[in-house]
Amino acid sequence: MYSFDMTSEQKMLVETVRRFAEKNLRNVYREAEESKHVPQNVVQMGWEIGLLPGAIDAQYGGYGEYSALTSALYLEELAWGDLGITLHLLTPNLFALPVAQFGSDKQKEQYLEKFCDEKFPKASAALVEPVVQFDPAELKTTAVKEGDNFVISGKKTYVPLADKAELFLVYADEGGTTQAYIVPADTPGIKVGKRVKLMGMQALELFEVEFENVAVPKANRLGGLKGIRIQKLLTLSRITLAALAVGQARAAYEYAVEYAKTRVAFGEPIAHRQSIAFLLANMRIELEGTRLMVWEAAYKYDSDEDASKAAYLAKQYADKMVLEVTDGAVQVLGGHGYVRDHPVELWLRNGRGFATLDGAVIG
Repeated sequence: MYSFDMTSEQKMLVETVRRFAEKNLRNVYREAEESKHVPQNVVQMGWEIGLLPGAIDAQYGGYGEYSALTSALYLEELAWGDLGITLHLLTPNLFALPVAQFGSDKQKEQYLEKFCDEKFPKASAALVEPVVQFDPAELKTTAVKEGDNFVISGKKTYVPLADKAELFLVYADEGGTTQAYIVPADTPGIKVGKRVKLMGMQALELFEVEFENVAVPKANRLGGLKGIRIQKLLTLSRITLAALAVGQARAAYEYAVEYAKTRVAFGEPIAHRQSIAFLLANMRIELEGTRLMVWEAAYKYDSDEDASKAAYLAKQYADKMVLEVTDGAVQVLGGHGYVRDHPVELWLRNGRGFATLDGAVIG
C-alpha cells in the first residue's frame, strides 16, 4: 500500500534542501549559466548538506542507506533551484552509488570513504558515447582481458567535470555485456577532449573523453566476478531524471502562476482569462501526474520490486511533460517569456535536454 506521508526525517531533509535551493541556487543560477561555471562556494555548501554520505552505509564512512524515494523528494527541490548546478552537485554520485550498489567489499572499503569527506569529491563516470541511437547495452567502447589487466578503448561524451576528475567509472562492452571499471584519471591513454556545448544547462561542465588502450588491473572491474547489472543502474537513472524534470517543471509552473496573477491587461490580471487559466490547469495536471509516477517507481525500487517498467514510463512521460510545462510558462509570459530577464526561457532550454541524459545522471 502506498503512503503519501513523508517521515519526519524526510520532511527535515526536504526542507533543508528547499532552503538551500531558494537561498543559494536561485541567487546564482543566471550567473552560473552565463559564465558556464558553478561558483565553488555554492558547490561546497551543497556538498555540506550531506546528501551522498547520507546514502552510504555507516561501515564505509556514511550515515545512512540509499532510498530512491527519499532521493526523488529532494531532487525535485534541487532542480527547482537550478538544474545545471544540481547536475554538477550530483556528479560524484555517478561513481559512488554504483560502487555502493555493486562493488565488492574491498572496493567499497577502498573508495566509498572518499565520498564521506568534507570536500567535494573529484570523481566522475563515462557512459554516453558520441553515436547515433546510443544504447547503454550495446557500447562501442570495449574492455578486453589481457593477462592480469583489462584494456579499455573507446570514446565517451557527456562526461561531467572530466577535466578535474581523479577517478572515472568507465562503462565498456566486455564480451557482449556492459560492465564498469574503476580507472584513475592519471592512467596512461586517457585524453580529456573539448567541452560539450549545450543548448541549456550551461553551468554543467561536460567533456569528451577518449580512452586509448587504457590498462587497469582485473581488481578494478566493478563487482569483481559478479560485475554489474546495467539495467538496474538505468532504472535508477530514469527515476532520478524524472524527479529532476518534475522540479524543473514545478519551477516554471509556479513562476507562470505568479506572473499571471500580477500581470494586468485590459483592467484585470491575465489569470482571469479562460485560455490562461486552462493552460495553467493543464500544466498542473501534467506536473502532479508525473510526480506520482516517479514516486511509484521509486517506491518499487526501494521495495526490491522490478521497477524497470515504472521507471521507464515515468522517464518517458517526464521528458514530454517538462517540455509542455516549460513551454506553457513561456506562453503565459508572452513576449516577456522570450526575454532573459525572466528564467522561463532558460527552463525551456533545460527541459529539452532531459531526453539526452538517460544513464548520465544518478541521484
